[in-house]
Amino acid sequence: MTAARRTSAAPAGLARWGIVRELRAAEPVVRLLVLTQLAFNVGFFMVLPYLSVHLSDDLGLAAASVGLALGLRTFSQQGLFVVGGTLADRYGVKPVVLVGCGLRVAGFAGLAAADSAPAVFAATALTGFAAALFSPAVESALALESGKAEAAGGTSRVDAFALFSVGGQIGAFTGPLLGTVLLLVDFRAACAVAACVFVLILLAHARWLPAAPPAHEGERLLDGWGEVLANRAFLLFALAYSTQLVAYNQLYLLLPLEVDRAWGSQAPLGWLFAASSVLVVLAQLPVTAWCRSRPLGRVLPGGFLLMAAAFAVVAATVSAQRQGWVGLLPAAAFVVLLTVGEMVALPFARDLVPRLAAERRLGTYFGVLSSLSGVAVLGASTGIGALVQSTDGGPWSPVPWLVAGALPLVSALALSRLLRSLELGTR
Repeated sequence: MTAARRTSAAPAGLARWGIVRELRAAEPVVRLLVLTQLAFNVGFFMVLPYLSVHLSDDLGLAAASVGLALGLRTFSQQGLFVVGGTLADRYGVKPVVLVGCGLRVAGFAGLAAADSAPAVFAATALTGFAAALFSPAVESALALESGKAEAAGGTSRVDAFALFSVGGQIGAFTGPLLGTVLLLVDFRAACAVAACVFVLILLAHARWLPAAPPAHEGERLLDGWGEVLANRAFLLFALAYSTQLVAYNQLYLLLPLEVDRAWGSQAPLGWLFAASSVLVVLAQLPVTAWCRSRPLGRVLPGGFLLMAAAFAVVAATVSAQRQGWVGLLPAAAFVVLLTVGEMVALPFARDLVPRLAAERRLGTYFGVLSSLSGVAVLGASTGIGALVQSTDGGPWSPVPWLVAGALPLVSALALSRLLRSLELGTR
């Protein structure tokens, strides 16, 4: 397998890589998918950050029921991505995306109307399964359309996925702010507006997303799974890649605990999340442009090494138990390093999936990639949580951070070796 050619040179300055300029230069379908990813996250994050409080305070559900509802949503989304990707390959991207958007509308409407635990469980599962349908379909469409554009000298696939990340972060930053305003009315108002956002997304895709014939029409649904499972190089890559999602999820497990320890509350947590989103919006495109002139065998492992370094910073300082601003600095460094590592690695990792898949069954490949990552998060976070409980406040407090950081470090080594074996270490 040979390296893909480059289609653009490194930038002369940051201004050249503004999100608006890049969107205007992108092909219409790429632009549509980036903007709808932004809208996906706006609608989703209007509701998700406030769901647990609504379930416990407004509906009076017990903590176990709240946890079950959130777990159902995560499983029905992350665990079932492979189903959505398989359906996209078999029936085409457009119908799967439209059905997914329709289910998300129904899920948010259900959350607005739910007043009992069974209704909540059904609505949260529906919102999760909706994403399992449209997310891998959208990613496969973006890979396909940007691949065509790159071959014609237009927007490269790496740039398209970088834009996709920026759009998602703008939505993830904007959504909670809008949700906070809507909560001045009530939670149901946030759900209703989020449902309306997905109605608009559905209409936009119905109007402008090409109705390309499915590449694998007439085949059995499980045929693609066998092909993916026989692709040893992809499976090794997917296993190595899965530690990225494990590392990212520590923003919701290890980071809040460390912020609370250093500050005495979790008040600075929102500012750290906002800083991460702003960093991606401002720096993703320049970082991707800079990395494109470097060998892939350095860029992709390098991103995972930065993620590992993020955990090492906190592991090296947590035993000192410093408080206040000084104690908060390692947590801030963790967020910055983790975010930069993801900015470096993710667009190139997403670009690598179609190449490992030989440009076939992209929905299934992206679905398997996400589902494996979800399984990895479930297992690793459970283990890391147990380590936190057994080492909290003692001399072994760096252990959870070291264990979490070891995972992307191992992935960096594995990716470096895999890319060399596939002759993909240079671009």
